[in-house]
Amino acid sequence: MAGLPADAGFAVLQITDPVGEPLPNAEITLTSSETGRRMVRTTSDPYGLVTAALPHGTYAVMATLEGLQPAHRTLDVIAGTRPAPENIQLLSGQTPELPQPGVWLIDPPHTAIRFVARHVGMANVHGRFTRFEGGIRVAEQIEDSYLEISIEAASISTGNRSRDDHLRSADFLDVERHPYLHFASNRFIHRSGSKWTVQGTLTLHGVSRTVSLDTSYLGAVNGGYGEELRCAARSTAELHREDYTLNWRNMLARGIAIVGPTVKLEMDVQAMYRTHDTPTPPQ
Repeated sequence: MAGLPADAGFAVLQITDPVGEPLPNAEITLTSSETGRRMVRTTSDPYGLVTAALPHGTYAVMATLEGLQPAHRTLDVIAGTRPAPENIQLLSGQTPELPQPGVWLIDPPHTAIRFVARHVGMANVHGRFTRFEGGIRVAEQIEDSYLEISIEAASISTGNRSRDDHLRSADFLDVERHPYLHFASNRFIHRSGSKWTVQGTLTLHGVSRTVSLDTSYLGAVNGGYGEELRCAARSTAELHREDYTLNWRNMLARGIAIVGPTVKLEMDVQAMYRTHDTPTPPQ
């Protein structure tokens, strides 16, 4: 093969999910069986494929992705060859027991709502919202559950008073006219293992758009104040500023130093099962 050393060949892998569909972003390592040296560490592409040129020999392959069982395989790389893809299927891992049906209220002292934005020409800006409330109504069929959360826009904090005041102004969140950000779900979609997508509507700056939260369910335990039943999850989403009429190009033209066109939202949520005798946690 042109450009390939005489003693080298290709390892070609096709990573698939539990139902046989291509699986992107799986982490792959190939380690030489002869030397024990790790030769390749990469992730599968959007089509679940991994291709690597390697010296002739035998390699231990490990494929992992959060929420799925790791897969191990031995692969022979033959000099001068590029074989058809070797399929590696990742099966469902042990899934945490789902929360029992009922109302679960978000516990603000044990919940964090953060965002990360690229400041134009500078490093990332990290911030959070400090005041919010909401809950989850868990249905008998989890797919029919409902999540709602309301965030006080003026509670935004980036650790810089002048920047926070600017973010609260009419240039950005315009908290006087739009005091709350609001998310209400309309669909829970099970992806695999403990992975879910929670689809819903986010209203920000007076504009409502559909948003998908990539969510990892972390399980339920008895603990905390009063030993109440709690569940936890972590969600992320990417928001596009212009979807909410926050026109960053116009702001740049006016000389306003701002963050870039996208913002990553991160939520670590802990919720308490609520009944008439559930204790109220201290402030």
